[in-house]
Amino acid sequence: MIKKHLILVLVFTLFFSCKKDYKTTKKLVKEKNKIDYVDPFIGTGGHGHTYPGATVPFGMLQVTPINGISKWDWCSGYHHSDSIAVGFSHLALSGTGIGDLADILFMPTNKEVDLSMASSSRDSLPYKSKYNHNNETATPGYYQLFLEDHDVNVELTTSKRTAYHKYTFKKDDTQSVVIDLGFAINWDTAIESAINIENDHTISGYRFSKGWARNQKVFFVAKFSKPITKHHMFVDGNKKGEQTSEGTKTSTQLFFDANNTQELLVKVSLSSVNIANAKDNMRDGGFEFDTIKKEAEADWEKALSIITVETPVDSLKTIFYTAMYHAQVAPVTFSDKNGAFRKENDSIVIAEGYTAYSTLSLWDTFRAEHPLLTLTAPEKVSDIINSMLAYYETKKILPVWTLYANETNTMTGYHSIPVIAEAYKKGIKGFDAEKAYEAMKNTMMQDERGLNHYKKHGYIPFSLLDESVTISLEFAYDDWCVAQMAKALGKDDDYNFFLNRSKAYRHLFDKETGFMRGKSVDGNSWNEPFDPKHSNHREHTDYTEGNAWQHSWFVPHAVEDLAQLHGGNDIFTQRLEQLFTESSEITGDNISADISGLIGQYAHGNEPSHHIAYMFNHANKPWRTQYWARQIMDTQYNTSPNGLSGNEDCGQMSAWYALSSIGLYPMNPASTKYEIGSPIFEKATLNLLGKKTFIIEAEGVSNENIYIQSATLNGEDFNQTSISHQQIIEGGRLHFVMGNTPNKNWGVD
Repeated sequence: MIKKHLILVLVFTLFFSCKKDYKTTKKLVKEKNKIDYVDPFIGTGGHGHTYPGATVPFGMLQVTPINGISKWDWCSGYHHSDSIAVGFSHLALSGTGIGDLADILFMPTNKEVDLSMASSSRDSLPYKSKYNHNNETATPGYYQLFLEDHDVNVELTTSKRTAYHKYTFKKDDTQSVVIDLGFAINWDTAIESAINIENDHTISGYRFSKGWARNQKVFFVAKFSKPITKHHMFVDGNKKGEQTSEGTKTSTQLFFDANNTQELLVKVSLSSVNIANAKDNMRDGGFEFDTIKKEAEADWEKALSIITVETPVDSLKTIFYTAMYHAQVAPVTFSDKNGAFRKENDSIVIAEGYTAYSTLSLWDTFRAEHPLLTLTAPEKVSDIINSMLAYYETKKILPVWTLYANETNTMTGYHSIPVIAEAYKKGIKGFDAEKAYEAMKNTMMQDERGLNHYKKHGYIPFSLLDESVTISLEFAYDDWCVAQMAKALGKDDDYNFFLNRSKAYRHLFDKETGFMRGKSVDGNSWNEPFDPKHSNHREHTDYTEGNAWQHSWFVPHAVEDLAQLHGGNDIFTQRLEQLFTESSEITGDNISADISGLIGQYAHGNEPSHHIAYMFNHANKPWRTQYWARQIMDTQYNTSPNGLSGNEDCGQMSAWYALSSIGLYPMNPASTKYEIGSPIFEKATLNLLGKKTFIIEAEGVSNENIYIQSATLNGEDFNQTSISHQQIIEGGRLHFVMGNTPNKNWGVD
């Protein structure tokens, strides 16, 4: 009996012990940090064009490795296929299609090098080094790389306006750093630079360049943890003996005492205004690398935790939290600590009461990146709009694509306009709505970039401007957004004017073929010959970086009317289906490289396709939106360096996934509504302002169970294919029941 009792005690002890261990394990898994799922190498391969270096959310600096190759896939300065580094710069672009920046290049080395040689390629750079991905690390706010040729381990981290370098040399090796201000990649060219050794611990200088940003002025200051014991200064290839060098291309090699420690620490700050502001931007204190790294990690953990997802599939968490990471590296802080920043006309202005931002890739980011920010960083949205309004003052035209406060005029349309309209209609304050409306209206009433033709004809005739179809369609949407802002402000005449003009798409629709086509000046004939699969990159074409298949659907403000132009929902959805099932052949001799991520003729690798899968919702076939949204998520994103199917484009590619994966997408951002797609997580929690939460649950979701069977919102039956921004920010619970076959009655009128 005693023996049996002891056995029972042992069994119960083991049971509760196991139960306790299970709970502990479960708790540990649950409490794994969001940053642990992020992989900054996703997108550094293929055509993703991202960089793996260290930054903080929307930070001024992007301290990152540079490979030194000037080709399209090295637009960020780095590509995962490479194994040579030429240094570490402080400014980089995330996922764009045009290369610039890589300013203020630092490279630690263990030997003296000859900087007098004029280099035409990286092969002739004496300070380059091999590296291996096996000795490379990237996490949010931190980057590490071992330079094999120099036996130096490089670690990088950053705060909002100060970058921190940590170089660990081999014992008794020469400790040296090369700073090369003449180095440039892709479109960028140095036109003036200077380096000044202020004292034995501090250098400063500037680099002026022209490229995509035609007037880029970067001032810098760098402080070292050890005294400079010797230096070599070079100006345009000539060695100088002075403390200061000025010229077109300046460089220096600094040497440090190797006796007391193997580590050399550096901190660097920048400014667009002057060296004094760069010094003011530099964070106080010493070289607390580990402290700064922990603070950067904490900043990222907070930013990533705004949306928490729950799933047993770790790879999905990696894709999601990396998407959330990439969606918060741009736009970037541009104004200095004192609020000052330089504009392209060299005027210095003060951002009073806001932070100025640059790197505004608006052709891309108005679609999902900016809508995501209205949920995750609404306090940043008004700052971004105030930045746009500051740039507007230069030429009285709102920004198109702003890089280092320069208007690049890259891409089509004026998509500052939907960003402003969306923010105002969503109730985001902090900017002058009347001033913003004036900027929107004036921008759409001026004559640049095809608006003169658009105003005269109601569309842009193909013989008067390349990419006429895309530009006309995008102007029509911008007009609709101006109309919505006018209506909200009680400007009825303007509302009617711009609403009428927003129907420009009707001029370009060819009922016979079902495509938007280039139309003649007289309005009576089409551009011939016509091949909807034909692409000609950026010249002698009616479409921007695409073809008729990809661009004929950009009417996000009037999908129902577009369906009627096609002949009704049945014909419209048949043609939508054909987009996804047509052969993926692209014809032409100058095919745009941006056409990537093909599912049929649908090209997820470029932004004009991003809204299309959600159009089925407006034609009484929401289950096809659910099917194709899930297909895109499953096939166009993965956890490898090639994990993005096209250019990341400053957060847009990732924002599409971040929103689509929780079951939402802003097909028409300025409508303030989110289309319902197919959520892939069992649960997603949005942590909103005012300590409110909005929870999205997908009961029974799996690889097969992709279709919505039923839904409730706060316990009440929910049978519609969109939800408003207001409903979300009020907090609540949206509960889906998922299944493996379509419910063709759910969400149908």
